[in-house]
Amino acid sequence: MTDLPIPGHISIWGELADLDHTVRHVDVPLAGRTVRTRVLQAGAGPELVLLHGTGGHLEAYSRDFAGLARDFHVTAYDMVGHGWSDLPDLPYTIDVLSEHLVALLEVLDIERAHLSGESLGGWVVAWTAAHHPGRVDRLVLNTPGNIANKPGVMHRMRESTMAAVRDPSDATVRRRVEFLFHHKELVTDELVNLRRAVYSRPGFVQAITNTLVLQDPEIRKDFAWDPSWVSKVAAPTLLLWTTHDPTGGLDEAELLLEWLPDARLHVIEDAGHWPQWEQVAEFLDVHRAWLLFGKVPS
Repeated sequence: MTDLPIPGHISIWGELADLDHTVRHVDVPLAGRTVRTRVLQAGAGPELVLLHGTGGHLEAYSRDFAGLARDFHVTAYDMVGHGWSDLPDLPYTIDVLSEHLVALLEVLDIERAHLSGESLGGWVVAWTAAHHPGRVDRLVLNTPGNIANKPGVMHRMRESTMAAVRDPSDATVRRRVEFLFHHKELVTDELVNLRRAVYSRPGFVQAITNTLVLQDPEIRKDFAWDPSWVSKVAAPTLLLWTTHDPTGGLDEAELLLEWLPDARLHVIEDAGHWPQWEQVAEFLDVHRAWLLFGKVPS
């Protein structure tokens, strides 16, 4: 009998098994209260902070942590109202999420950092770079999503996310996670069940409601991608797009290239909204090249 090969991805723990790392909660001041915030850190070198997307959690980067930790001191965290961080009852608008990020940097004694954000996380890091330029070195906007504020995309995001949180069954949560992937076969039971556990937390229905205010056009208009604030992003910025992102095409990347003072574009083939999971090697190579050397792989 011939043994089956060991899969490239065994589990989230398997990705971290040979990596010295810490997982802890820290208290972060926000809007007159304290938000207990879950943080994962590893590695040594320049500071790099990773931000997940809507309804996500730091495990979105589990496949990348060991690789990035070879060159960076890497921090990933659950944004307020997400993952296993606290769920205070207030709207999680972009300014609030950015305030939480900046306060976390203070708590972790990180003066400046490279920031890489996926989807909602990309929106947050761009806003932070525009309003707190002294805290940011270089940026990666990873599939930041719906730059053009398309109502259909907002509706689909709101409905699919609320459905999964109201009914965190395997079927509904799996559909929500599969939305992120071009290769649906990469969606593991572990990843689905992890998100089911998050969505089943007491108070999470209200928390996701507070997150999805950004899919309301009236609320979104105060924070929507617009040259009035995007043009203030002085940090060199890499736009990391994919060929199968369900939230926005290359036409939206072109908008950001026009608005950002110093931006480049790299497109990852054969990936959806989570290139950090579907195309790990290229995701790592792009981050190293851009953040360490200011180059974009050809």
